[in-house]
Amino acid sequence: MAKQSKTFSCTACGSTFTKWSGRCDGCGEWNSIVEDTPLSAGPASKSLGGKRGSALELTDLSTEEAPPPRTQSGLEELDRVLGGGLVPASAILVGGDPGIGKSTLLLQAAARFAQAGLKTIYVSGEEASAQVRMRAQRLDLSDAPVKLAAETNLRNILTTLEAEMPQLAIIDSIQTMWADNVDSAPGSVSQVRAAAHELTNFAKRKGISIIMVGHVTKEGQIAGPRVVEHMVDTVLYFEGERGHQFRILRAVKNRFGPADEIGVFEMTGGGLSEVINPSALFLSERGEPSPGSVVFSGIEGTRPVLVEFQALIAPSPHAQARRSVVGWDASRLAMILAVLEARCGIPFAGLDVYLNVAGGLKVREPAADLAVAAALLSAREDAALPADTVVFGEISLSGALRPVGQGENRLKEAQKLGFTSAIVPSGGKVTGGDGLSLRSYADLTAFVGDIFGAG
Repeated sequence: MAKQSKTFSCTACGSTFTKWSGRCDGCGEWNSIVEDTPLSAGPASKSLGGKRGSALELTDLSTEEAPPPRTQSGLEELDRVLGGGLVPASAILVGGDPGIGKSTLLLQAAARFAQAGLKTIYVSGEEASAQVRMRAQRLDLSDAPVKLAAETNLRNILTTLEAEMPQLAIIDSIQTMWADNVDSAPGSVSQVRAAAHELTNFAKRKGISIIMVGHVTKEGQIAGPRVVEHMVDTVLYFEGERGHQFRILRAVKNRFGPADEIGVFEMTGGGLSEVINPSALFLSERGEPSPGSVVFSGIEGTRPVLVEFQALIAPSPHAQARRSVVGWDASRLAMILAVLEARCGIPFAGLDVYLNVAGGLKVREPAADLAVAAALLSAREDAALPADTVVFGEISLSGALRPVGQGENRLKEAQKLGFTSAIVPSGGKVTGGDGLSLRSYADLTAFVGDIFGAG
């Protein structure tokens, strides 16, 4: 019989190798390669100790199961992002920049869930219990029935949770947890993976919901192996700009609800307060119409959100013109500039281009292409669009304007906030309601010639 060869795989990116090495060639992670132990398909494999597994119970696709029960916190923005509330036996990972407000958000959430009837334990590995109590006093949450502990030893934490059997446990943070059966320092790839695995399995076995806080890298990704994000049921990112009071809680993965849903909060002296109408808040500081300012009607998850794109075009004093973007994709901006020059004959060579999304929101959908192009042209031609106009549409490399989804919801949100005109791609199944007029264009050249008289 031929000798069975060993295989190794990276726990961070999944790459496979024929021999072990200290560093993964695929993703560059250290100490992430482990040996794979194959499970033979035979009834009495040596790797399974000669034991035979039990048969699985199979069902068909038409089998109906009751939806999981949910507990609402009363924070509507948090419940929206979770998909309607907290699901029992779920594992949730929350990431965000340092100082953005993760601990504040989760302490407020713990108090709300506890007041809703859930037995809640908050375990802090980064702060002493006295520091957490000080924050609770500042947030006026001292009377909330939340049990508190400061510990980093994972074995002690699991023992306590098994003895207390809460319905919700919050671990702040996963990078500070230390598993004594793993020979590495806290925060390392091995420790983070082991801690997340133990906590997730404990949540599933005991029916306890666990929320884990995760640090992020300088690229904005949750630190540690990506396998941690695959283990949990829900991954939330808490994001925002330090100079703005707005905070966005975004679901990038959710097994119990829609992904890309957002909740909007405002950071105040008394903690985080909900923003029920984000569009009105993002446009609250918008003054008289000015060149380079365009309102975009976007969709974040299931809710329409209106935000302001701001552009500035200035002659560059350097040989290499600058392109600066905040809140949007820089490569997408380069594409829009190339299409404007190649298809419309409008050059941006020798000009510095600055683009900003007001309010600190990060826009990811391609439906903002036309709004960005309008902001760039408005700044370049020094011609302001009417203040009561919203813009949305996708631009193709040929210069054609493509319709986008949920056009009716975008227009309804604009009309609700008092906008009376919309610029949209032609061919979409959208119609203007009472008091809302539409101007539709098939390609970028027609849009530029009609609105700005250029091209």
